[in-house]
Parts: sequence; structure tokens; C-alpha cells
Amino acid sequence: MMMALSLVFGSVFNVHAMTIEEREALDLSKYTVTDPDASYFDVQERIELIKNTDNPMLMQQAAQLRNSLSCQQVLAIPPLSDQIRIPGFYPSPDEWRFASRPLFQFEDTVSKLSGSYVASGDIYYAECLVSFLDHWAQADGIMDFYYVSSHPQAWFATESMIFAAAMAYSVVRPQVNGMQEEKERIDDWLNRLAHQHADIPGRPDNSCCNNHFYRRALYGTMVGILTEDQELFHFGVSAIYSALSDLINDGAFRLEMKRGRRASHYQNYALLYLVTNMQIVSRQGYDIFDLEIDGKTIHDAVDFALDIFENPAALGDLAPAEQYTGFFTDDQYFAWMEIYQHQFNDPRIAEFIKPMRPIFNRSAGGYATLYFMDPDAQRHEIIEQKREEIEETEVFSG
Repeated sequence: MMMALSLVFGSVFNVHAMTIEEREALDLSKYTVTDPDASYFDVQERIELIKNTDNPMLMQQAAQLRNSLSCQQVLAIPPLSDQIRIPGFYPSPDEWRFASRPLFQFEDTVSKLSGSYVASGDIYYAECLVSFLDHWAQADGIMDFYYVSSHPQAWFATESMIFAAAMAYSVVRPQVNGMQEEKERIDDWLNRLAHQHADIPGRPDNSCCNNHFYRRALYGTMVGILTEDQELFHFGVSAIYSALSDLINDGAFRLEMKRGRRASHYQNYALLYLVTNMQIVSRQGYDIFDLEIDGKTIHDAVDFALDIFENPAALGDLAPAEQYTGFFTDDQYFAWMEIYQHQFNDPRIAEFIKPMRPIFNRSAGGYATLYFMDPDAQRHEIIEQKREEIEETEVFSG
């Protein structure tokens, strides 16, 4: 049966995606770091908005984040300075989860500290994040991870730690006065981490060029901006060119369609990192969301994702119509939609993410709803929901 599926669905993949060599040959000289202090959203503007908003969802999430962490407890978390080894997820999911706990704790911590700063405007959280990252920088944390091409899981896992740290740090670094030595150590550490990690090209049949590359590109752009490293910045931008070059006519990412029953999941997974990456690049002053390659843009990929979410038969011959749907129950996979809605007003996305909110992704963007949602987007729905809950309670009580 598997052989038959490969024959049916394999013919669309004859044209190769952009190779590493083609990617490295791109002329990206027009992309330069213009503002090393620009985070992936306007931090001060958002702090002011949250302080003055009357949107119930934003108010509730901000209230939960205020007074949420003790810096003393955060600094007690030991840096991962020994070699990191992680079993593969699909063959050993339980072992993978157990081994990944310290990595997830790091990502949750940096994201929560930056979120707490935005929610409260309290410099305590910003300075704590700098101290926390400096602690790891001084220990050369995350630098030692096990990698061979047949066992890449630690390489995969550490990439999200790097961009989680970089994105959270970008939120607070410009706001912290002083702590110059700490910031210099963090900048140096993140830069060395990014270069060491990106120097591994990945396997030519998948991780060199598919969603794993888009994940690495996310730290490329962010660390490249923070440290004014044009090489890293271009590495990050090249993923956008590579991904758009991989789009086939209907908006599918050719390499993600190879995942068979998980094609829909990986179409979405690719967007999670690509749209977030494009947001980072756009904050440097580039109209990257309008980039068109061979007549295709990121909007084609978004439209195709929404089409196959609504009707898996829209996959046609690209992948089986019987798709894995477990990711629909986990809001973290849809953080990109908040960013996309911030840039564009897509009515299908507006409906899709209503039940997902508030959306949080511990590494790729943190508190996406808090940072990007228009306060008017779900105000009326929340008020109406509360009214219905009150009425139901009154009926039951009566």
C-alpha cells in the first residue's frame, strides 16, 4: 500500500527545490540590517496599547503575566552546558518529551519573561531576562549538542532554543539601560551559537531545505539583526526565497507535501516559521510579504493551507485526502496567523483563530495574541460570550 501511494503521489516532486548551492548564489545584497534594536513588533507601542486597552482577552492575559515569575527562581535554572542528546520524536515520543523538558523550560522562561515585560512595562522582567541569558552565555550553554546525520534530533531541538532566546532578547535589550557587559556577552554567545548551528547544512533530501531550514532561518534573521551580522541575516532571508521557489502552482510547499498524511500539518508548520521570519525582516523596512518568485507569493501558500484545512480533498494528487488533524487542537501551531492578520485582514483566518485565542508559542514568537491581535478583533465575541454565560447562570439559579 505504501508503495502504491508513493507512485500515485510521487510524480509531482520531480522538479527539485532550490539547492544549497543555488541558495548561496542568491544576490541578497539589497537586504541589510537597518535597525539592530528593532524587535519583531513595536514593543513600546504595544506596551502602551496593553496599558490602555479595554479588550477583555488582552486585559486577562496581561494580568496573568504580571507578577508571574521570580527572578531568583529563574536564575536558579542550570544552563545546559553538557552535551545535549535527544531521541527521535516519532520512534520514541515519550523519551523525546522527557529529554526535551529542560529545553522547553528554557524556551518557556525566556518567552514568559519578555511577555511579562510587555504586559507590565516593569523593567524588572527585562533586566531579569538579560541576567538569565547572561548566565547561560557565561556557561556556553547549548553549544554542545550531539549531531550525526542519522541522529539529528538534538540539532533540531536546539534551533528553537536559539530563536526563542533571540526573539525574547530583541524585545527587552533596547529597553535595558546599563548591563553593557552582560549584553555584549549575550550578543557574542548568540552569534556563535547561530553560526555553529547554521554551519551544519542538513541532509540534502530533507533538512537542508524544508521546514527545518525555515526554523534555522528564524534565528538567522533575528540574531543577524541583533549582532549586525549580514551573513546571518542573508542566511535567514534566503529561506524565504527558497520557500517561495518551492511553491507549486496551487500554493503547496513541494517538500512539505512529501509528508503524506501529515502534509497539511507541515504546510502549516512551514508557515509558522516563514511568516514569523518575514515579520522580522519587514521590521527592517522591507516589503518582504510582497516578494514574488515565479508568480507566487506567501499569500498563495496561506490560501492553500486554508483550503486544505477546510477540505483535504483540495490536496488533489499531492497527498492522501485522509490527513492527520491532531495539530488543530494545539494553538501554538497557529501563532503565525496572528502575525499575518496584523499585516493583512483575511476573513477566513479571522474565523479560524477565534477559538484558538489567546495563542502562545513558547519559541516562535511567544505571546502572539498579546503582541499582535487588534483589540477590536474579538471584543464583541467575548462580551457576547460573557453575557450568555451570565444568562445561563441566572436561568440555572432561578
